[in-house]
Amino acid sequence: VQLQASGGGLVQAGGSLRLSCSTSERTFGRSTATWFRQAPGKEREFVAALWRGGQRTYYADSVKGRFTISIDNGKNTVYLQMNSLKPDDTAVYYCAADPTLILSSLRNPQAYDYWGQGTLVTVSS
Repeated sequence: VQLQASGGGLVQAGGSLRLSCSTSERTFGRSTATWFRQAPGKEREFVAALWRGGQRTYYADSVKGRFTISIDNGKNTVYLQMNSLKPDDTAVYYCAADPTLILSSLRNPQAYDYWGQGTLVTVSS
């Protein structure tokens, strides 16, 4: 299963970007789809998740109220709408998915079987 992440770029602080994660297969039907990010010199961290096809959404405290994760099942695409961006949001953003993930592993990147290639988001001050 291949995931394709896109939508990254350079934006000024306070701006917005929308990331997309698409697949040619029906991966997201009942899977948990999650965005992680990794800044230079830091570990990969959880950003937002769509639990089992959209039953619930989860966010890191650092992005709550600014980022929104959503899914378009018809397009097999998961989105991450990022508003009010800050320089601290600068990172490579990765999408991941897993059909059998348990809730306690939601924020653990090692628990996911499928990954996209990453897309760079740079927020200038």
